[in-house]
Amino acid sequence: MALFVLASCQLMVVLDITIVNIALPHIQSSLDFSTTSLSWVVSAYTLTFGGLLLLGGRAGDILGRRRVFIFGVLLFVLASLLGGFAQNSGQLLGARALQGVGGAIASPTALALISTTFREGPERNRAFGVFAAVSAGGGAIGLLAGGMLVEWLNWRWVLFVNVPIGLLIVLATPKWIRESERHPGRFDLSGALTSTAGMVLLVYGFIRAADDGWRDALTLASFAGAVVLLAAFILIERRSRQPITPLHMFADRNRAGTYGIMLCLAAAIFGMFFFLTLFVQNVLEFSPIEAGLAFLPVSAVIAIGAGLASRFLPVYGPKPFMVLGAILAATGLAWLTLTDVHSTYAGSVLGPMLVFSLGMGMEFVSLTLMALSNVPTPETGAASGLLNATQQVGGSLGLSILVTMYGTASANETEKQIPAFRRQAAPDELLRFERTKQLPKPWSDEILTAGVSAAFIMAAVFTVVAALIALIVIQVRPSDLERLKGGAGPGPM
Repeated sequence: MALFVLASCQLMVVLDITIVNIALPHIQSSLDFSTTSLSWVVSAYTLTFGGLLLLGGRAGDILGRRRVFIFGVLLFVLASLLGGFAQNSGQLLGARALQGVGGAIASPTALALISTTFREGPERNRAFGVFAAVSAGGGAIGLLAGGMLVEWLNWRWVLFVNVPIGLLIVLATPKWIRESERHPGRFDLSGALTSTAGMVLLVYGFIRAADDGWRDALTLASFAGAVVLLAAFILIERRSRQPITPLHMFADRNRAGTYGIMLCLAAAIFGMFFFLTLFVQNVLEFSPIEAGLAFLPVSAVIAIGAGLASRFLPVYGPKPFMVLGAILAATGLAWLTLTDVHSTYAGSVLGPMLVFSLGMGMEFVSLTLMALSNVPTPETGAASGLLNATQQVGGSLGLSILVTMYGTASANETEKQIPAFRRQAAPDELLRFERTKQLPKPWSDEILTAGVSAAFIMAAVFTVVAALIALIVIQVRPSDLERLKGGAGPGPM
């Protein structure tokens, strides 16, 4: 039951990253977002989530993980309620950012509670396997749930649905989860604020570049501000007695490599969900519930990949699954670059999506175990927070880069399609284009498809980099295999 409660929270938090994706076309028309600015509906959540995860993990270490876990879930519930009632884009983005704060408090404490609740060895391996499968498969479940809610109710219910789930988790937690030991310490607020603000400016710079170009003054100022704030963050962490990001964790090559792999893979999976959702609804003309059902096989295959990795990790270690998983993900994304306006779901989307998902299932179990291996108990919150932070920040940053690729490619395709449109369009279509500057179908499908293909090329590059890191950096020691089999192995360094 403890695992069920903790996994339910993680499912709610992870699900909320993608449940909104299926509603994006409806949110865009309801609250007047542009296609590139629409990515902020995802990034406003993931940036605060990723940027404050380390602080959330630290809070659990200092104040008690169960107490902090309950507070985070309650904050998430409140933000979901506010987002559901949003009347304009600013209100929605503010609520999404507050949701990210709640998730940043709840998620790392949930993972740390698993580390302290289950014994090291097969029991903890199974618990991590369930948690990792939920973390990876929650995205696809969110798309299905989002499709049903949008189809049967409206887009606001993709946020309202969190309220009853979160309240049930809060009621169950005191009964099934023990409070953890509290460790003395201080909060590194300056580190949390500089890292979060720096990442927000970095993501904003990429998204603005997609609309206004790389020479735009505000684009350049955003990148400059990001560099200054992130440099300040590193200096603060080096000098702090109790940093939010213990830099010594990067001294272990396996852990540093794990964080690098997660950064790259998160960028790929965020991009895959975001752009495929737009493609199947706008080009293939799937309804919201059809789009959600289209992604349902992702959850099943991720669970298969996670199960295989959990079973054979004690025998082969995590490295083979890290390398193979990244290669499979890269193969699936490279396959998706072949999609065009004549593609079908069965012929061009399903196959590569399943290959990608199998690789991701293998990856998340391996990465979770490697990141928390050999970490002292007082630092499990910080270690789990750092793993989650790299996932969310990597997803936000990667999505902004992919949006930039999409914007550039779609702008170039627009220039190609305008002459053909002018030759074939009816007078009323020409007048509408002069007023809106938006091309209708089938020209708009060509533009979106060109942009999506370019984004998938970059996403495939991210996964190739992840495979190289796994191959070159990760080294599995005999003591690591002993711990995975339930042996003692050497103590934490």
